[in-house]
Amino acid sequence: MALELEAKLIKIFPEKSGDGKNGRWVKQEFLVETKETYPKKVFLSAWGDKAEGIKNLSIGDTIKISFFVESREFNEKWYTDLKVWKIEKLIYKDALTEESSSHAAGGEQVEEPFVSKDEPDDLPF
Repeated sequence: MALELEAKLIKIFPEKSGDGKNGRWVKQEFLVETKETYPKKVFLSAWGDKAEGIKNLSIGDTIKISFFVESREFNEKWYTDLKVWKIEKLIYKDALTEESSSHAAGGEQVEEPFVSKDEPDDLPF
């Protein structure tokens, strides 16, 4: 099951690493807060090269996270992990300066929809 979440990065935990039967592993855990009416905190983990992507982010960044949910049993208890497979840093219009609104700072140009004030509103509601 793959899911997406848009949230604000609020904490990055210390990186964990070790050696396993398949070689070296790296795990980066982080906490985000959703942008809903009633915000929720969500704890996620990134493994391997995805953990490196977290290092390029700063606390307060708005990110789009693609992840999957995985549960496993140990000693008759169940543990659920949210494992990241893609992270994108989002840049909103209000975060862009006038100078960077065209394509600077790695962001895409943000355009507002055009609404003519001269045309009558023909919607029945």
